[in-house]
Amino acid sequence: MNSLESQLSYPFGDAIPPLGTVADVAEGMAWLRMPLPFALDHINLWLLDDADGDRRGWSLVDCGAGTDATRTAWERLFTEAMDGHPLLRVFATHCHPDHVGLSGWLCDRFGAPFWTSTGEFGFARMMAAALPGVDGPSAIPHFRRHGLVDPDLLEQMQSRRNYYPSLVPSVPAAYTRLQEGQQVTIGARTWRVITGFGHSPEHVSLYDARDHVLISGDMVLPRISTNVSVFAVEPDGNPLQLYLDSLERLADLPDDTLVLPSHGKPFRGLHTRIRQLREHHAARLDEVHAACVEPVSAMDIVPLMFKRQLDAHQLSFAIGEALAHLHVLWYQGRLARVTGADGVVRFKLT
Repeated sequence: MNSLESQLSYPFGDAIPPLGTVADVAEGMAWLRMPLPFALDHINLWLLDDADGDRRGWSLVDCGAGTDATRTAWERLFTEAMDGHPLLRVFATHCHPDHVGLSGWLCDRFGAPFWTSTGEFGFARMMAAALPGVDGPSAIPHFRRHGLVDPDLLEQMQSRRNYYPSLVPSVPAAYTRLQEGQQVTIGARTWRVITGFGHSPEHVSLYDARDHVLISGDMVLPRISTNVSVFAVEPDGNPLQLYLDSLERLADLPDDTLVLPSHGKPFRGLHTRIRQLREHHAARLDEVHAACVEPVSAMDIVPLMFKRQLDAHQLSFAIGEALAHLHVLWYQGRLARVTGADGVVRFKLT
């Protein structure tokens, strides 16, 4: 546990549910974990007691990636941990593969409707179809423009053209819209929808005011800061500012709120964690600003922000995150953006 984690409270200690099992976190709420084929090797999913008239069942928040290991774990859950009750609704906090990967499979299996925000549904459909602009090859000119010139790394990224569809084989063709401030009843609980931006197009968190429970998705995680990147599809975006602004929507929740994050352990200490995240990004922005005495590209900033060796997958997010910090400073007028004769975009002090 790092020093920041130790400032939070973990009501379940180090106990985590093994794959294919569930653990109760509150009345009518169960926690399960699914494996991921990344360095971040798990995602937390949440089963909520629900009913459709006299028909008892579950609502699920997030789905896991579309891998054989996740399907196998789900098959075990169907027979051993869900008491024979079906999924009545499938919710997705956002469009990333670990959250919507098996959405089509699960909705088809149970005839369950898919609930998410319009922004997340639209992007999930676009990326699952590998449409130009959000497919792997579209990212290559973007990375080149921001300083990645290593031909081997570019080739590895080019080969990831089917990355998203490989983990999200299908997304439901229809959805039920979730939007900011909406009240959604699931079983005996009523949840308020809180949308956030920056990490994904229109991220959904769910808050139960009765028992002070927040399903935070990726907006607030206890151990790591969620990735916030500028991507090829929105090359002039300012996602980090959007993310920091979105944290304000969580700041009025009680500090004893039980936070159920998508990665890491459930925790209390929401205000502390929000402060930590703000301080983290403020320190990074100061470091990036100081590094721009001479014109630098996003690729030049990556070693400043990420001290470890990165593979091609990790590097794609690292460049995006470096660019997100540069863009905050650029939009604030603290940096100027110039394009060199080599076609590379660089930033320098104003």
